[in-house]
Amino acid sequence: MFRIGHGYDVHRLTEGRKLILGGVEIPHTHGLLGHSDADVLIHAVMDAMLGALALGDIGHLFPDTDDAYKGADSMKLFAEVCRVVDEKGYKPGNMDATVIAQAPKLAPHIDTMRENIAKTAGCDVSQVSVKATTEEKLGFTGEKLGISAHCVVLMVKKGE
Repeated sequence: MFRIGHGYDVHRLTEGRKLILGGVEIPHTHGLLGHSDADVLIHAVMDAMLGALALGDIGHLFPDTDDAYKGADSMKLFAEVCRVVDEKGYKPGNMDATVIAQAPKLAPHIDTMRENIAKTAGCDVSQVSVKATTEEKLGFTGEKLGISAHCVVLMVKKGE
């Protein structure tokens, strides 16, 4: 049995925070503001996986009202989502994610992001696509006010 999920996340850019995307710390003048490390890519991936199995979203599992998740490493939260998905008998078939950011340039970091996601999800890197694009200086991402990410994932019943 196959299940498809879509995830979306957005966070505002701010001074004084590290920029973490796909579990990679990226040198930049600004980082993303959020309760956790605000890794929009991993948040979109988690929401896509949870959504595919009708398990809600990351706010359901890791509420921003819970101080236990303040400053949390999103890769650790992702590992927990993968555990939950595994318990439900599913695994990722493939995922396709896009990060929307005017700056910084993400191309040098894409392969490491893919490797981080694949390792945590327990799949081959060939099953993980990460792309980056700008919005040609349009909208909040184009004006460098924030970064967003989308992810579509195909979840496969284990054993099929």
